[in-house]
Amino acid sequence: MSLPDLAAVLWRQRELLERLVYRLECEQLLLSAGRTRWLGEATAEVEILLEELEVVELQRAVAAQTVALELGLPADATLEYLAAGCQPPWTGVLLEHRQALIELMGELSTLADLSKNLMTAGMAAVEATLSRIGMRTGTSSLGYDAQGNNEMIFAPGAGVVDREL
Repeated sequence: MSLPDLAAVLWRQRELLERLVYRLECEQLLLSAGRTRWLGEATAEVEILLEELEVVELQRAVAAQTVALELGLPADATLEYLAAGCQPPWTGVLLEHRQALIELMGELSTLADLSKNLMTAGMAAVEATLSRIGMRTGTSSLGYDAQGNNEMIFAPGAGVVDREL
């Protein structure tokens, strides 16, 4: 692998992250409009992108490690460190990729927080409605345990489960 190979993997990673931003924004629009019909499909598309990103992340790690060793840098050198260790035009190319990745990760973080808030509010509204019409005497919702595994959360009474830690 070489610098052109690393740049190609970084482009692919950026493209996938941009598609992920788009898909999450679509998911948010569905949630905020209360249009849940396509929410499962939107979520499945997000999961497919996340799987693709895992593969590309491994490819990027291998390419970056190879380039680092070629440049005489530590195998775990960051993208910024790689950029400092190579010659133009590669310095600028790697720094541009780094900045774009930082911006995309910031967007994704913001979108994830907004989606979580929308889903929590929607779930609370559904549970409150079911409770008011006598369909539920407690709450049960799909949540996550400390290891990130799905689990059912049960709570007695007609309250809403607070999932904030």
